[in-house]
Amino acid sequence: VQLQASGGGLVQPGGSLRLSCVASGNIFSINAMGWYRQAPGKARELVAGITNSNSVIYADSVKGRFTISMDNPKSTVYLQMNSLKPEDAAAYYCNADIEEHGGTLRDSWNGPYDYWGQGTKVTVSS
Repeated sequence: VQLQASGGGLVQPGGSLRLSCVASGNIFSINAMGWYRQAPGKARELVAGITNSNSVIYADSVKGRFTISMDNPKSTVYLQMNSLKPEDAAAYYCNADIEEHGGTLRDSWNGPYDYWGQGTKVTVSS
């Protein structure tokens, strides 16, 4: 199983970006997908997560500005980021709970899970 993230880039404060992460490989069930971020010199932190029961979690710092969604048939998770601030600048990593045999109903986010994508860098600067 592989996760491929994309959509990062340079944006001005107040701008928007949409990150995407596609899972591929031997996938039977995607139980949950989400995004973490890590800024230089800081610990990796959860940004947002969504489960196969549509339970969603957001970091307090992004509530009202970011929206996570998952398209399960496309094995893709999106992160719509609006009203970006300089403190949102970081490498964003996709994370997923994927099973190759069977599935598990996740009624809440309990990550991080085993599968990680490569980071996609978000820079917020004027």
